[in-house]
Amino acid sequence: MSKRQKKPPSAFEKLQSALEDAIEYHRSRRVLTTREVEMPAPPRHLDAGEVSSVRKTLGVSQAVFARLLNVSAKTVQAWEIGAREPSDAALKLLHIAKKHPDILLEGFRRHRDRAA
Repeated sequence: MSKRQKKPPSAFEKLQSALEDAIEYHRSRRVLTTREVEMPAPPRHLDAGEVSSVRKTLGVSQAVFARLLNVSAKTVQAWEIGAREPSDAALKLLHIAKKHPDILLEGFRRHRDRAA
């Protein structure tokens, strides 16, 4: 006999549970735990030349670089001529690519090797 899987709670059930916890806390019947987390600083801005340098270090075209970052080729072109600035999320990826290029290229190399 297969075990019946319990369905995940609905949004209403989650809200209801959270409200019940809050009420219990307010009545001093429940202790809620908190945790402090240190957030890293936002990524440093990269100028057009630095974006281009990251791409060239990876040894890929603008089109391939765009695919690796999940942006359009026109976006990469705009970054590299200074017409647009990368978003914070894109900057984070660019910094990862700069420090650890193998991470960004990992899936690309495996796919390219299989195709050859």
